[in-house]
Amino acid sequence: MKTTNFFKLISVVLMIKFNPLAAQTKQAPAWSNNSNIYEVNLRQYSKGGKFSDFAKELPRLKKMGVELLWLMPVHPVGIEGRKGSLGSYYAVKNYKEVSPEFGTMEDFKSLVKQTHDLGMKIIIDWVANHTAPDNIWVKDHPEFYVKDDKGKFVPPVPDWSDVIDLDYNNKAMRIAMIDAMNFWLKDVNIDGFRCDVAEMVPTDFWIDCRTELDKTKQIFFLAEGGIPELHKAFDMTYSWNVYHAFKGFFKKEKTIEEVKKIIDSERKDFKPEDLRMYFTSNHDENSWNATEFEAFGKASSAMSVVTYTLGGMPLIYSGQESAFDHRMQFFDKDPIGWGNYSLIDFYTKLAYIKKSNPALDSGKDGGSFEWINFTNNNLVAYKRKKGNNEVITIINMSDSKQKINTTELNVKDFKDFFSDDKRGINEINEYDFSAKTSLELNEFGYLVLIKK
Repeated sequence: MKTTNFFKLISVVLMIKFNPLAAQTKQAPAWSNNSNIYEVNLRQYSKGGKFSDFAKELPRLKKMGVELLWLMPVHPVGIEGRKGSLGSYYAVKNYKEVSPEFGTMEDFKSLVKQTHDLGMKIIIDWVANHTAPDNIWVKDHPEFYVKDDKGKFVPPVPDWSDVIDLDYNNKAMRIAMIDAMNFWLKDVNIDGFRCDVAEMVPTDFWIDCRTELDKTKQIFFLAEGGIPELHKAFDMTYSWNVYHAFKGFFKKEKTIEEVKKIIDSERKDFKPEDLRMYFTSNHDENSWNATEFEAFGKASSAMSVVTYTLGGMPLIYSGQESAFDHRMQFFDKDPIGWGNYSLIDFYTKLAYIKKSNPALDSGKDGGSFEWINFTNNNLVAYKRKKGNNEVITIINMSDSKQKINTTELNVKDFKDFFSDDKRGINEINEYDFSAKTSLELNEFGYLVLIKK
């Protein structure tokens, strides 16, 4: 970093420190309130695993309705302490370079341009809490790191033996981190960041960081974390609570009522403008815990419907559109078996309803939320409403057929959004619900009704 730029950044950060109102102008981009996000595991996405290989998939993803791409870290991976044959994406060796594993910086810039040309956004994973033990900062700035009483570098968590902890008491390190992030906005033209283990980094840093980055361009900022405090800087956080609530239900550890209470507490604890990311899988869950099919079984599609209709922003992880039921290796090559893209139609429809129906909008101007209570306790149902737009979602949470008493619903002017039998509805007229007094929903079936 040039000395002049270094002192310029110091003055900027000091100004933020003495201006507590600086970060209060944080605002999520307007497009994010009815959008979706797609996580790209580049290493496993194709046999080649290159930026250029993934670029060929962009038209398909655009057609599927994907609007925001999140690429797992694109930086070079450290060699010292490396786990497996390829190491962890999250052991960063240089914040301002791309990994040769994926191609060149020019290849990545081309991918960004192609993404933008298709009208999509792209963010990259940012690892601000730690680096690889052979990161370029270790030699040039050893003072940037936490050390034990013997002066040795230490990992932030004992099991993370391939990384070492950064010291956020060091102001110069904070400045260098923001400078590195700004490089990707200014020189590469990405649209924001997903920030790894954001709760392990001081929130005041994220506030300073967001304030500075927004001066370059309006960004989208996603935190890997689930606490309200992060929204002082971030647009979106993970809804781990809802994911684990539904997962707990299917493991017979929670009741439906307990799941609903957790959803209610989310709506109480977070402001309407605090976007929450809903998901049935992501790289951590997939590699370390369970695929969506292990977590939710035959209800995996029904749970995806929930992620698109509950509120916030739904996530699709690489391979989900092909029903890829496999835990991908994290430190080694393990390409996705794409098969016949059996769920691509399903996700395309979900993207369409999320984008086109204002009742499903999130944020301050999003649709309202209301539980619908049936006498049949095996059903979970809710209504989203905005103006004259209404969407009703009904999920059969049991492994047997369940009847829906339509007299408990005012569905005279509604139609079935999916209008086919693939989601487990038997013998219904897809538009004339007023002519029926009961419907039958197959095991773990779902029904999405929209007002005409």
